[in-house]
Amino acid sequence: MVSAARLCVPSTSVVGARCDRLPTVDTRSAQELLAPLATQQTDLGGGRRLIETYTLEGQLGLLWQGPSDAEDVVLCAAGGMGGYLGPADGLYTRLGETLAGADTAVVCVDYRRPSHLESSLLDLAATADRAVQQGARRFVVLGHSFGGAVAIQAGCALGPYCAGVATFATQSAGCEQAGQLAAPLLLFHGAQDRILGPENSEIVRSLAGQGEVRVFDGADHLLTEVADELRDLMAAWIPDRFAEHRAD
Repeated sequence: MVSAARLCVPSTSVVGARCDRLPTVDTRSAQELLAPLATQQTDLGGGRRLIETYTLEGQLGLLWQGPSDAEDVVLCAAGGMGGYLGPADGLYTRLGETLAGADTAVVCVDYRRPSHLESSLLDLAATADRAVQQGARRFVVLGHSFGGAVAIQAGCALGPYCAGVATFATQSAGCEQAGQLAAPLLLFHGAQDRILGPENSEIVRSLAGQGEVRVFDGADHLLTEVADELRDLMAAWIPDRFAEHRAD
C-alpha cells in the first residue's frame, strides 16, 4: 500500500516522453503544473458531482461519482473527442453507478485539449493528485481509443499508486513506454474495428511485455455490441485489482 503523499509528475516539458528517458522530475505537483485559474463544482445528486477547472489552456471537466475521499479511485480517460461516457453505451458512467460506494470513486475526465497527448496526461495526473490529497491510495486507469495511450502513460506516471490499466480499442501511438508499466494490463478490442484495428492492442501488449488482449467478434470501435459483457467484466476486474494492491 502506498502512502497518501503528494503525487508529482514530470514537468510539462517532458510529460509524455518515454518513462525511461525522463531527465528530471519536477517537484511541483500535477495540480500546480495545471495552474488552475478557478474551480467550481455542483452536486448532481446520487453521489455525483461535476467539477470544472479553468486554465489558460482550456477547461478540465470531471464527473466524480462516489465519495471525494475514496481510497480506491478509477480514472476514466475519454477518446480523442473528449467527453464523459466512454465506449460501450456509456461504460464509464455505468461503472460509476455499479462501483461507486463507501470507499470507491469513479472519475470521468473530460480533457482541456482533446487529442493532445501531453496535456491530456497532465489532466489525468492532476486529477490523481487531487484525489491523493483527498485520501486516495490506489488507482485503476481506463482509456478508450486515444485515451488508451493516456491511460498507459498515466499508469507509468502513477507508479506504485497504479493497481491496473484497462484499454478499449486503444491506439498504439503514444504507448511506446508501455514496458515501464508494472501494473496488470487488460486490452479489449472489437474484431470489426475500422478505425483502430485489433492489431493495435497486440502491439501495445508486445510493447508492455505483459497483459491480456481480448478481441470480441462482431464488435466495432465503440464496442457497443458487447456493452453489457464489458460492464460485467470490468465490475469484477476492477475490485480484484484494488484488493490485490491493498494486500501488497
